[in-house]
Amino acid sequence: MGVRTWLWLWVLLVLGAVCGLAESSCQLLETLTSQSLYKEGDVIIGGLFPVHLQPPEPSLDFTQRAALLQCQNFYLRGYRWLQTMIFAVEEINRNPQLLPNLTLGYALADTCLADKTTISAALGLVTGKDPVVNPSSSRCGRTPKVPVIVGDARSSTSIMIADTLGVFNIPMVSYFATCACLGDRQKYPTFFRTVPSDAFQARAMARMLRLFGWTWVGVVMGDDDYSKSGIQLLLEELQNSQVCVAFSEVIPKVNLEKSIPRIVAMLRQSTAKVIITFAIATDMHVLLSEVLRQNITNKQWIATESWITASFISSPENLASMSGTIGFALRKGNLQGLRSFLTRFQPKDLPSDPFLQEFWEVIFGCSWKNDPSPSLSAMPHCTGYESLDNIENIYTDVSQLRATYSVYKAVYAIAHAIHNMLSCQPGDGPFENGGCPDVTNLQPWQILHYLHTVNFTTPVGEATHFDENGEPPAAYDIINWQVGAHGTLEFVRVGQFDSVDGSHSEFDIDVKRVVWGGGQKEVPMSVCSMPCPPGTRKAVQKGKPICCFDCLPCAEGEISNTTGSTECQKCPDRFWSNAARTTCIPKEVEFLSFQEIMGIILAALSVSGVVLTTSVLATFFFHRDTPLVRANNAELSFLLLLSLSLCFLCALAFIGRPTPWSCMLRHTLFGISFVLCISCVLSRTVVVLVAFRASVPGSNIMRYFGPVQQRLAISLCTSVQVLICVLWLVLSPPIPAEVQGRSARIILECDVGSGAGFACVLGYIGLLAAICFLLAFLARKLPDNFNEAKFITFSMLIFCAVWITFIPAYVSSPGKYTVAVEIFAILASSYGLLLCIFAPKCYIILLRPDKNTKKKMMAK
Repeated sequence: MGVRTWLWLWVLLVLGAVCGLAESSCQLLETLTSQSLYKEGDVIIGGLFPVHLQPPEPSLDFTQRAALLQCQNFYLRGYRWLQTMIFAVEEINRNPQLLPNLTLGYALADTCLADKTTISAALGLVTGKDPVVNPSSSRCGRTPKVPVIVGDARSSTSIMIADTLGVFNIPMVSYFATCACLGDRQKYPTFFRTVPSDAFQARAMARMLRLFGWTWVGVVMGDDDYSKSGIQLLLEELQNSQVCVAFSEVIPKVNLEKSIPRIVAMLRQSTAKVIITFAIATDMHVLLSEVLRQNITNKQWIATESWITASFISSPENLASMSGTIGFALRKGNLQGLRSFLTRFQPKDLPSDPFLQEFWEVIFGCSWKNDPSPSLSAMPHCTGYESLDNIENIYTDVSQLRATYSVYKAVYAIAHAIHNMLSCQPGDGPFENGGCPDVTNLQPWQILHYLHTVNFTTPVGEATHFDENGEPPAAYDIINWQVGAHGTLEFVRVGQFDSVDGSHSEFDIDVKRVVWGGGQKEVPMSVCSMPCPPGTRKAVQKGKPICCFDCLPCAEGEISNTTGSTECQKCPDRFWSNAARTTCIPKEVEFLSFQEIMGIILAALSVSGVVLTTSVLATFFFHRDTPLVRANNAELSFLLLLSLSLCFLCALAFIGRPTPWSCMLRHTLFGISFVLCISCVLSRTVVVLVAFRASVPGSNIMRYFGPVQQRLAISLCTSVQVLICVLWLVLSPPIPAEVQGRSARIILECDVGSGAGFACVLGYIGLLAAICFLLAFLARKLPDNFNEAKFITFSMLIFCAVWITFIPAYVSSPGKYTVAVEIFAILASSYGLLLCIFAPKCYIILLRPDKNTKKKMMAK
């Protein structure tokens, strides 16, 4: 059978007891509550408190009835909670305005912090103190004497109790069960609490992780509903927040000897510096003991309300490992008169309280037993006259009343619900026909109804009410563990988290007051990968969480100006990224200018060419009557030199910032001057070839190649290029253009406009050059003394080689180097023509005038 079936059998056993054979009487065979406190009153409020931490070992001997065993490990904090409920009940009974003419009683039971003893205690409370006989029936039953329960402290057991007693509409008001699952009104309609749900604590934790940039965290949880539900809520809050879990470990309830060292070893090895915990105090005590043993001091612990103010965890020996712990605690309350109430005990009180004698032994280290055993003989005997006034421990410390204050509020919530009942007027009541509840025969479902409507202010001054899910207003103090002036640990409030309503909340923390774990003075870093600096972007590592990434530099033309960028942004038009890839700067405008070295060199070569050509022209002019000049057709030589000067000068048009006029000038001047130059060379080649190839001496064929015909041929060849240029300029002229592309520069260049026009200009020059080269090649074997055909051949060879290599160089050169290549081709071909054709002649004219005679010219 399942657990739920066993629980129902248990309920039936308790509620039915065992009836005798006689119809008029029945008897209770066993009370399931081991230790309890009871005080009579008009309304009895039940209470469940973990006065002990260890339940008794069950007896496995089934031959006789098991004896009632005592729970072990007395828990001072739990006993203070129990005494606080008594304090609240007596304070309410002294208040004539709150419950006039009505006295509250209580039935308080020890849960021993175990599931079985907790459910036993709860069932024992609701079954009443004495058996009750129903005269009208042959069956005996048991009327619940406790219509409402304060408790339990744990979420797991509160779920069990609410699930079991909910079918009887018995309400319970928990003072420390924070599992968000208990807010489900469909499952737990009778559950209320005076502590915030873990949903708010998970939200606050997520806010803290995002605030401090902790994206790589470890998670440790207990093996119970409280822990698992809390971690699940936290993970939901962290969705889409770039926070990753480095590891997740569960503190088991059994086999701790092997599990705890393994978990702590994982903590030590992990690169996560921040450890989030969701576990009850006893589980954390076991874990932190091993942390202390392994001397792990470099972690930042994040605590929940269950252990952030637990004194047995914040002991002096844990300071080295746990100093700097930060966490969320329930809102503190200042209960006037509580300390004196806690220390009120007199010797006469000892017999009436089943817990008091054990409490006395724990506080004063004495024993009530006269046992000669060595373990007890060393302990002093308790007298009952010891004083609690000077005792300072977790029981008497009223400086951190958090869960204690929640107990206080739970009792007052029930009292105000009963107060509202007493204020009910017949005819205006909430029940059938406007009826009001009978306080002398109070039913659990009636208290359940009025608990939904309570809205009061505690004597401390805090407004309290329950929403539709039985939840109070959420409020937390942010607590930081710091070492005080005397070397003791202090709980320092460094911030707060308040939920205005279910969806909005306020998170406030004074970072300057926080002491961080590991002795760090600054906020510790807990990341899988260091944040990517500006100028880089994240690239998630394959097979790892999104928090583990590499930082890749932004590509050219892209930037990231914030830390931790996931993408790089492209720079806008006319802008480019700087070297650090952190900002966009205006692109540099690039063109071949007269101010840069390359422009200066090319301009100097161009001017030098013009000067050299002019010098040759002057030399020929001054020696125009010599046989060499006359034999080389002076008119064509002068025209050729003039065209070469234009070729050198057109190179200057390619340097400087492109403008509409300069773009049209540079290409047309280039095309026309080179055609003029090649036409002159071609004319000279034709004349020489015809003159020496005439088959009949004295033939009149030369009359067709006279000066007039030569001038007409040159003009005709040049006019064709002029026509091409005119059509080009009219239809689609070259214009200035900006070329940006994927570079840091804006290249200013002259767009040729019509590619066909530019191709025609170059093609026509190439055609003339090819014809000239072919004719010169045919005339290469003419007489040496009057043979310039071989020089023309060589010059045309250079010309063609330059312009053939120009094409791939022009296409592949970037930016301003494209223009430089074109200028270089112009200058190289111009210098080739000038030097190959005129250098030998200038050598003879200037250096060997003895060869500049008619006899030498006609030697062959």
